[in-house]
Amino acid sequence: MSNSELALMDIATLAPRIESGEVSPVAVMESQLARINALNPGLNAYISLYPDAALAAAKEAEAEIAAGKYRGPLHGIPMAVKDLVQVAGMERTCGSKILSEGIANSDATSVARLRDAGAIMLGMLNLHEFAFGPTGINPHVGTARNPWNLERVSGGSSSGSGCATAASLAMATLGSDTGGSIRIPASLCGVVGLKQTYGLASRAGIYPLCESLDHGGPLTRTVRDAALVLAAIAGSDPADPSTAHARVGDYTSLLGKPLNGLRIGVPRDFYFDRLHAEVEAAVQAALSVLSDLGAEVEEVILPFNREAIDGWSTMAMAEAHTVHDGHLRDHADDLSPDVNTRL
Repeated sequence: MSNSELALMDIATLAPRIESGEVSPVAVMESQLARINALNPGLNAYISLYPDAALAAAKEAEAEIAAGKYRGPLHGIPMAVKDLVQVAGMERTCGSKILSEGIANSDATSVARLRDAGAIMLGMLNLHEFAFGPTGINPHVGTARNPWNLERVSGGSSSGSGCATAASLAMATLGSDTGGSIRIPASLCGVVGLKQTYGLASRAGIYPLCESLDHGGPLTRTVRDAALVLAAIAGSDPADPSTAHARVGDYTSLLGKPLNGLRIGVPRDFYFDRLHAEVEAAVQAALSVLSDLGAEVEEVILPFNREAIDGWSTMAMAEAHTVHDGHLRDHADDLSPDVNTRL
């Protein structure tokens, strides 16, 4: 396998080769950086990139593994995070021109846990300003393009995370989701995006939008890779009280097992009301596959759908206004027009 192909591999396939010494973390990083240099100028997935630090970390990982100190499947794996997440040695901007924090001295809990697992941080990824929008359109730093069609957006607010994952500009990324901000770019870019159970993974060090609804989580190219990243970041954290009762398990244990006995509820009312025909066909095809694999697929009625939307809007808008009251008061004209309007 040529070095140029290493960046295209998924984590679960690459990890055993790194562990055995067949593949060097340095070679992986060189492959990853070469792909970023070639494609990111047209995609704009990254707001900032730290190649020297990433290569230095790859050399350290190579030395550790050669010394028999392999940490697990994320050791030596290049990753990047939404520019909402604090990373030591990197500058967080939240995709805005009014935030000025300088270089961070400490990691968000999720980043610290990924580093403990051996992952290497590449840089900070594009987003809808302050994560407050579904498109990823950003007039300050430019918009992350959809890798499958450069004339389309990659979805928000974790636009760079979806774009970088789909285009293999990182082997996995972190995003955040308050009202769709992981799931929308995952859908638009064709990758796996996981908004896991509230309180399972710490949000400490992630710039808030709505405390009651914020989640940090992975975007990956495969379900198994999502399970590996979640395993690294999940667990209680004194810095985030919502995680006090987090229950962590082996998220890969049921992968590849038969689906017999699994019940899947499909809430057609409301969710299918304004569905694009191609999306509906794709959903139906997925349901057919699940049914063929032994799952029991049945329609369910959720009577509270519309009320849930109103509840979300009331909580999210109020809490976002609290977070950004000073920005709105002192820098309203410097905010993206749509963020200004929503606030």
